[in-house]
Amino acid sequence: MNKIVDIKKAVKLASIVHGRKEKIILVGGCFDILHIGHIRFLEEAKKLGGKLLVLLESDKKVKELKGKNRPVFTQNERTHTLASLLSVDYIVLLPHLKNSDYDKLITLIKPDIIAAAENDPILDKKRRQAEMVSGKLVKLKFFKSLSSSQIAEKLKKENI
Repeated sequence: MNKIVDIKKAVKLASIVHGRKEKIILVGGCFDILHIGHIRFLEEAKKLGGKLLVLLESDKKVKELKGKNRPVFTQNERTHTLASLLSVDYIVLLPHLKNSDYDKLITLIKPDIIAAAENDPILDKKRRQAEMVSGKLVKLKFFKSLSSSQIAEKLKKENI
C-alpha cells in the first residue's frame, strides 16, 4: 500500500488499523528541511509500537508558521523524503487547516498515542487532543541539532 494518503484515506486506514488491534502513533509537523533531529524523533515515535502516521503541513501553513521564504521544499518533495524513511508508515497530506480542524481530524483518526518533542510549543494542545480520544501524549527527548530554520538561515547567509 502507498505510504502517502489524503485525509479521507487516512481515516479509512485508521479504522483498518484499529480493527487489527494495532496502535496508531500520530506525529505532525512541517519537516521542511529533514535533519537528524527529525529522523531520531520519528524513529523514537515508531518505537512506541504501532503504525506511525505523520501529519504533514501544507505549503501555505509552513509559510504562515516559518516565514515568507519557506517552505524550502514543497509538500510533495517533503512527502517523498519522509516516505523513504523506514520508521514512517504513512504520511497524511494536510490541506491548509484552521486550528479547529485539527481537533476534528484527531477525533476521526483516534490515535492511541500522540508523540511530541518534549520542547514542543503546543504540548498542552496535543495533550488535550490525546485526551479527547482517550489516547495519551508521549513526550519524546529533544534531539539537539540544527533546526530546519537554522539550516535555512545558514544556507541563505552562504548564498546557497
